[in-house]
Amino acid sequence: MLHEIKLSTAECGPPWPPHLCGGRRRCLGPLAFHTGSAGSQISLSLGGRRAERARGTFQNGVVFSSRPVKVRERIRLRVEVWDQHWEGALRLGFTAVPPVWASPAAMAIPHLTDKPGYWAGVMPDSLAPLGSELCFWVDPQGRVILENSSGWQGVLQEGVDVRRKLWAMIDVYGQTRAVLLLGSEKKGKFGIRRSCPTPPPPPVSRGDSCLCVPKGRTFHVHRSTASLPQQQQLPDTAPPTGVHLEEDCSVCLSLRASVTLSCGHRCLCIPCATRVAEEFGSCPLCRQPIIGFCDVHEG
Repeated sequence: MLHEIKLSTAECGPPWPPHLCGGRRRCLGPLAFHTGSAGSQISLSLGGRRAERARGTFQNGVVFSSRPVKVRERIRLRVEVWDQHWEGALRLGFTAVPPVWASPAAMAIPHLTDKPGYWAGVMPDSLAPLGSELCFWVDPQGRVILENSSGWQGVLQEGVDVRRKLWAMIDVYGQTRAVLLLGSEKKGKFGIRRSCPTPPPPPVSRGDSCLCVPKGRTFHVHRSTASLPQQQQLPDTAPPTGVHLEEDCSVCLSLRASVTLSCGHRCLCIPCATRVAEEFGSCPLCRQPIIGFCDVHEG
């Protein structure tokens, strides 16, 4: 039996919301989360377009699209709430199993992906900070592609059966506690088709997020504009956090490596971390973008 979900607005209505555009021929259709099948800790709002997981858990946040999506239909979303008490971030993918038939699952990976008809990949924490806008889609080769707002792309998963009808699957997992669907679009020979228009999204509020860090640490947020590879294979798992690889800073080789980067590597002192973030924007060990870092003061 499916978990009953909490609806914070009467707008959520049926699993497939009505057209707001009058059903124009080129409209891809309304896009929201499926109200009949979602994680037991999920609440939906804003017409079923916003999914938020309960504060006290990192799991039971799997949601599905309200309708099947097309190959190359780019699904856009925004990270609404971020919680540093947990590790890991969004899991994104697709399923050929109609959401109303889906079995309750605490996590998309591995509880669903171990079953036929489910495909999902792990998105590294560093790509999903508060307020970040992302889009993902499945291409004709069956690859799940992720793109961030700077144009960087990566392959999250392969092997999706694009011959079957597919629903988008999002696991609101770990540090990502809420997401908002911004719509979708699909490029074709005769222009761009888009999902049914929706009201402008409200601004992201930092008040609902937990951006604290453990006592003795200072968290620095860095917005890097450094160019990234246009296509990169993402790792199968989220980067480890708190990994201590070097005693000395890997840049100056004189001060203690007291900084843990957003990728999980602890390899820089605070002066070098600041300079590397500003001048290069990526970890000197793994080259992942530096979104933020923690300065760990040890006694």
